Amino acid sequence: MRVKVTSVPVQDQEIALQFYTQKLGFVKKLDMPLGGGNRWLTVVSPEEQDGPEVLLEPAPVHFEAAKVFQKALFDAGIPWTGFYVDSVQSEYERLTALGVEFSMEPTVMGTVKIAILVDTCGNRIQLVEEL
Repeated sequence: MRVKVTSVPVQDQEIALQFYTQKLGFVKKLDMPLGGGNRWLTVVSPEEQDGPEVLLEPAPVHFEAAKVFQKALFDAGIPWTGFYVDSVQSEYERLTALGVEFSMEPTVMGTVKIAILVDTCGNRIQLVEEL
């Protein structure tokens, strides 16, 4: 068993694609129309283009329960998922300069340093650096 795709719920796939590629630095992997204006839209790390894909999932647009769950996590300050980085501080500075909003600045928590950003698509995303 292995992880090939994981998903992040987004309210607008095009806005999500722009944020995840132009701000976070992911690379578009797949973009296939599914009908009804929906797409199978995935991005990957430029360092691991054959690695796990992040599906920018439009579930909150079509499935009320997904929308409610996404909003509940966001309102509670809980990240939807996390991405590992080499340096949380460097990414924080780079992304802040690009106008990305953070709900938590770089913070050491035991053996990791984390920061939490807002992805403009209804989610908080945690950046993680192993110390």
